[in-house]
Amino acid sequence: MKELEKLLLIMKSLRDPAKGCPWDREQTIDSIKGYTIEEVYELVDAIDRNDFEGIKDELGDLLFHIIFYSEMAGEDGHFNFEDIVTQLNQKLERRHPHVFSDVQLENSKQVKQLWEEIKQQERSDAEDVQDKNKLLDNVAKHMPAIQTAARLQKRAATVGFDWTDSADIINKLEEELKELREAVSNRTNNDHLSEELGDVMFCCVNLARHYQIDPELALRGTNDKFIKRFNYIEETLTKQNKSLNEATLEEMDALWNEAKSNLT
Repeated sequence: MKELEKLLLIMKSLRDPAKGCPWDREQTIDSIKGYTIEEVYELVDAIDRNDFEGIKDELGDLLFHIIFYSEMAGEDGHFNFEDIVTQLNQKLERRHPHVFSDVQLENSKQVKQLWEEIKQQERSDAEDVQDKNKLLDNVAKHMPAIQTAARLQKRAATVGFDWTDSADIINKLEEELKELREAVSNRTNNDHLSEELGDVMFCCVNLARHYQIDPELALRGTNDKFIKRFNYIEETLTKQNKSLNEATLEEMDALWNEAKSNLT
């Protein structure tokens, strides 16, 4: 706690109008949001690499951003760091009645179901206080589009707007692929093609959700796999005293198939 208090004091010093850091003093809640997104991705990258020193460092950077936001909000009279922690404590206790009260649950599936019920009640209570919001209004739109799609689908499912059988989603995916092929063969404009491609991707996210697969992590895994296989192509060509630009598509395709067989 002493270190946390020191961190809060450091933040106040950085923001001090007279003696603070010129860059830190100029920042606003809006101006640092892009840096915050970068920090989250750097944390995820460290986790993917199983780099615990990196994880520790990136968690520190993320904590600094949280302190930064709370300090700026406090300067404008909105809230401070203590308010954030107090609200978080209340939320955690409220959403874990099986830990902090006498509610009995037997497994993680029941926990998740209760969690969603409590969140739904919280949204309903908030709507009673604020103007009546539509169901999807408070789904964050600034996340990566794949994550936003998953959140939208999950939220709609809370009121029963969902596929009952994953096989139906595959049929829908085939239908969307047919429409995409038609758009390509008809040489349609890019706006229409983009719309059809988006429909295919949205359907893939829905399929992932039904199998409890995080689509963002699934695509990150595919990205990593692509990098490994392409690196295999480049490394093999280098051993053959060839560059990527000198290799033919047929040669690279053959090496790609080798990579598929040789790499896990």
